[in-house]
Amino acid sequence: MISESSMTTLLTRSRNFYDDRRGVAAVEFAIVLPFMLALYIGGVELGDGMAIKVKVTDTAHIIADLVTQNSSVNQAALNCILNASSATIAPYASSNLVVTVSEVSTNASGVAKVAWSQSLNGTARSVGQVMALPSSLAAQANISMILGEVSYAYAPNLGYAITGTMNLSDSYYLYPRNSPSIPCSDCAG
Repeated sequence: MISESSMTTLLTRSRNFYDDRRGVAAVEFAIVLPFMLALYIGGVELGDGMAIKVKVTDTAHIIADLVTQNSSVNQAALNCILNASSATIAPYASSNLVVTVSEVSTNASGVAKVAWSQSLNGTARSVGQVMALPSSLAAQANISMILGEVSYAYAPNLGYAITGTMNLSDSYYLYPRNSPSIPCSDCAG
């Protein structure tokens, strides 16, 4: 049989154990902390990737738009326009950026071919290369368009081990504003 004093001691110890929640809070914190850190870091990486994707889209549009404002161009002017892309992608590294601008013209049959092309940190399209136009632009005869293409090699700071480098890209077609086409006097493919 249990004595009254040992019963009181047992009840006191169990009451003290029940009232002391510091250990429980520490264990709960230790369990939740890795999940909260992963969620936070993942959110930061996702936000960074989305911001770069927006900048890639903006850069493709801006490069095409700058070229369409001219009635003719040359390599020096195109190099200035292409180099401006580093300002549009800032504050992200422009060394990961590949920008290509090309004039795509269709013939009487609606077949699209590259008239000229220039690139920054990449390879320009070949003159005469047949292009597959988006369905909204296909089968239009005797038109010229400026194609701005941008790709960015995005390597997440902390999630690189999981995803590796991701290639974010976009392209944008615009019609010339001041002339039916924009010839390049000294461009090569």
